[in-house]
Amino acid sequence: MHWQKIIIGGLCASVIAGCATAPRVQYGDATAIETTTVDFGSTDLQQIASKMVDSLLVFPPIVQVTNERRPVIFVDTIKNKTLEHIDTESITDTIRTKFLRSGKFRFVDMTKVDAVAKQFEFQESGMVNKSTAATFGQQIGAEYMLYGNFSSIVKKTGDVKDVYYKFTLNLMHLETGIIEWADEKEIRKISERSLFGR
Repeated sequence: MHWQKIIIGGLCASVIAGCATAPRVQYGDATAIETTTVDFGSTDLQQIASKMVDSLLVFPPIVQVTNERRPVIFVDTIKNKTLEHIDTESITDTIRTKFLRSGKFRFVDMTKVDAVAKQFEFQESGMVNKSTAATFGQQIGAEYMLYGNFSSIVKKTGDVKDVYYKFTLNLMHLETGIIEWADEKEIRKISERSLFGR
């Protein structure tokens, strides 16, 4: 009986210790300003996406084009020239989503070309009813290409760290090679180590 009390007591102590060290998890506001570090974060992504989309949608030549039709665009890879590992595809995903929701543009996804080609092969294999099979060679070509660069300058002096980000986006008319629109978003973040944090 004594050993049973010891085992039960040990289990209770383990459970209490586990509960005491378990992290506290809660939901936060996804749009709230995030200033945990000076590294690229969710607030920076949201600011960049909003600036680029708002800028393009009110640019007079683009307004004229989108009043008449919904141009087809494809997004090229954003070049990450910073020293951080930044998921630039996440930035372009957010920008593309905002453009699509505006109802002004249509997009083709060049990252899925291989998957689409495999699906066409399958549909032409004889296993798919011809009346429901997609017709090869009917996809719509993109009229514009959206591409850009993401760069940063980092400076440190003593306890102060200054990070400057610049995100540039361009819209090129594929047939003519003319850049129809371009804009950039600048972000500066400064952190200073507290005297009490030393």
